Amino acid sequence: MATLLHIDSSVLPSGASASRTVTAAFRRTWEEQHPGGTVIRRDLAAHPVPHITADAWSAGHVGPSERTAGQSAAFAARLELIEELERADAVVIGAPMYNYTVPSTLKTWLDSVLLLGRTAGEAPSAQGTPTVVVASRGGSYAPGTPRESFEFVRTYLEAVLGRTLGLDVDFIVPELTMAPRNPAMAELVPLFEASKERAHREAVTKARALAERLTAEAGR
Repeated sequence: MATLLHIDSSVLPSGASASRTVTAAFRRTWEEQHPGGTVIRRDLAAHPVPHITADAWSAGHVGPSERTAGQSAAFAARLELIEELERADAVVIGAPMYNYTVPSTLKTWLDSVLLLGRTAGEAPSAQGTPTVVVASRGGSYAPGTPRESFEFVRTYLEAVLGRTLGLDVDFIVPELTMAPRNPAMAELVPLFEASKERAHREAVTKARALAERLTAEAGR
């Protein structure tokens, strides 16, 4: 049966997090389509992965028999994350914008799973895995907006997830999430509500389409 890797990185709990509510909608739809499937859950805010260290990094460039005890222990933590990614038939990632980029916890996860010669390089081991990123943000950084040039979430993740890890990346972008809480953005609340509804519809639609596609591919 199909396996979904579900990653959240918002520091806020489900009820208060725009990205978590959308990834949850994606996951629920996925589980409806794959009731016997597996979901690997990674909540990077509740359970942060270790920051990359010299031992964790250098261990990826030597053989197992050449590693020190420290390198072996550090690499084991990386290997667990790498194997989760490689086992996944699909990935959904909650990536809210914090100070114009991704949360540090998500960056740490990426640092761990990116391993040249395995997940990156000429033949990335998870190449082609469909991946939906929920890139929520408090304002709007869409083309033509005043802060378009401050958008470092989508551009960064397209480079790392898509061009480096070789994943098949798609985005859902709930925006203006600060509008209900910021009086200066009050006039933007209707646009926020429309964006929120659109994001939830896209989550359901994309999860259903992806589940159907993988089921069809498995039946060939």
